[in-house]
Formats: sequence, C-alpha cells, structure tokens
Amino acid sequence: MMTKREFVQTCVLGGCGLLLTKGRRAGDIAIPIFGRGTVPGGPTRWSKEALFYKSTSDGVQCLKCPNFCELKKGEAGICRSRVNYEGKLYSIAYGNPCAVHIDPIEKKPLFHFLPTTRAFSIAAAGCNLRCLNCQNWQISQFSPQETDNIDLMPDRVVAESAKSRCASIAYTYSEPTTFYEYALDTARLARESGIRNVLKSNGYINEEPLRLLSKVLDAANIDLKSFNDDTYWRLAQARLEPVLKTLQVLREEGVWLEITNLVVPSWTDDLDTIKAMCEWLCAHGLADAPLHFTRFVPLYKLTHLPATPVSVLEKARDIALKAGIQYAYVGNVPGHAAENTYCHACGTMILERRGFTILKNLIRDGACAKCRAKIPGVWS
Repeated sequence: MMTKREFVQTCVLGGCGLLLTKGRRAGDIAIPIFGRGTVPGGPTRWSKEALFYKSTSDGVQCLKCPNFCELKKGEAGICRSRVNYEGKLYSIAYGNPCAVHIDPIEKKPLFHFLPTTRAFSIAAAGCNLRCLNCQNWQISQFSPQETDNIDLMPDRVVAESAKSRCASIAYTYSEPTTFYEYALDTARLARESGIRNVLKSNGYINEEPLRLLSKVLDAANIDLKSFNDDTYWRLAQARLEPVLKTLQVLREEGVWLEITNLVVPSWTDDLDTIKAMCEWLCAHGLADAPLHFTRFVPLYKLTHLPATPVSVLEKARDIALKAGIQYAYVGNVPGHAAENTYCHACGTMILERRGFTILKNLIRDGACAKCRAKIPGVWS
C-alpha cells in the first residue's frame, strides 16, 4: 500500500524514468530543527554549509536575503531551511526536493522563452516571505523536515532532465532562493550539459548572491506583489525596494526577465498603484519585460476574498500598454484573448495560446512573420 502523495510522485516521476527514494521525515534527519530550539546531530547528506553568512558574537548572520536573520546555535532562519549548527550556517534543503514535476514552460509563466518546451521543475520546502495568499503554502510555509522529500542530488536532477528531454530546469513552486546552494550547484551542472536554467522567485534576495546565481540563469519570472511598500509588508512581510533591485540586477546580468503581478481584491487592485508600477518599469528599461496580471483565487489566509474580477485584470493590462509596456498578459483566465501574444509593432497575433498549449506560432527567427519586427525573448 502507498499513500496518495507517494502514488502521485511515482506516477509523475516514473514517467521520466526516475526511481524514487522516499525522503526522511523530521525525526530521521540529523538536523531536526523547526523554528527555535537546540540542534542535535550534525550535517548530513541533505545539508550543506551555506554561502553568504558571517559569524557574530552570538552566532551567525545570514546575508543571503534582506531578512538578515541573526541565529544563535540551534536556531533556524525565517525561511526555516537555514540553520546555525555549532557556529556554522547550514542549508538543510540540499538534494531533498519535496516537489518534482515536468511542466510546460508556459506554466512558470514564461511566454517569451522557448515556447512549447518542457521544464524539469524542482522545489524544496521553505520560503523567506509570509504571503497571506500563497498558493503553495503546503510546502513554502514548512521546513524540509516536515515534507515528504525525494533524494535527488544536483547531478541526478541534470541527468533526469536530459533523459526527459527537458530544455530547462526550473527552480520553482516554493522559493528557490531559500534552497540557494542546491539551485546554484544544479544550475552550474545544467549549464555544462547545455540545459537552460529558469528561476521562478519572489525576488527577495540580496545583490551579491543574486549576481552569482545570475551567471548560470537563462530566464526568470519574478513576483512583483505590489508597488506599495506598506502593502508589501502587510501582505508578505517583505519590502518593495529589494524586489525592484532584483529586477534591475537580472536585466543587467542579461537574464531574460518576465514579471508577475497577482491582482488581489482590496490588496493590490488599486489601478493608480498599478499605473505607477508600469511607469516605473518603463522608466527603468523594462518596457520589453512581459508583465503578467494574474487572477487571484481564494487561498490560504485570504479565503474570505472573492476571485479577481476579469474586468479589473483587463483594466490593469490596458494601463500597462498605455504606459509603454510592450507585452502585458491576463493570467489564470483560460481562453482569454489576452493570453495571446500580439506583435508590439503591427498588432498581429503571433502566438495563440489556450492555457499552457500553443495553438499557433508566427514568430520566425525571433521576429514577427508579418512585419519582421524583432520580438523580445529567447526563441531558440
């Protein structure tokens, strides 16, 4: 007999030739830490000394993200996956993903990056934000000790991705900068094997670790949750400025960038704020970064709210286009015309979508087949 979770994992991964090793639970890992407390045992196969931290008089301080967690011995950071063990900072989210799937690249969403290709998608538990609307809270708001995990080291991720004929590996679902060392090592091996690397992230990371990771990234979709700092804090316990910096750094590093703005009723649906956001993006050289206005559905701690009216998403898209954003989309509304890509120069529909399926592609050698205008993106 197997649990429902085990059955799903076996079905998903069996299709790509992956033999599962069921992950260990809290009591089995040698660093069983959740929240505050003493850490018995020591580093294991599923842990690795973290990058970007410094010693302090009381312990260590993590320098990876703007939370700058200061941890005494035996304490875990806000992300729940970085632990002070005997005066060193360890990631306990290394080689033990809790989610492994093969996805269409359009699911990330990335609409201007290798359309119709597949991404080998992995996630380890944990997140450095506390979003009230999180759609993956079952893994993002837990520690790696609290999830059923798969033994999948970086070399095996790359091998299985190649075997599955995936064009890219996506670090996604939870918050990949939380399992930074795992993503970085995997991305380096993938780059050597000719496999692209894709980041789906909240963008809440400091500049130095982001620049290092960017050296092996090909594309990223960043969640820009609001253009109001107070709203950012109340909704996600994060600040706006570091995310804006992330967008600029990714562009400077040559990573193909797309942006998602989840429109949450009464939280992020103010049209004046959306206009200010679009104007900022255009003023900072990001007019050609596709902007996805995604429909909110009631989840996690905001189940009392209604789904976003489609009319609000359409208004947001109109505002973006008028502000100078070249490509603005309506997301999470299957069948909507604004899922399609229209040439910014002549208006021709050059990519027709239905959900994650491409029905028509009129992009030829990176240009519109009708007017030959260059279409921003990575097409081959």
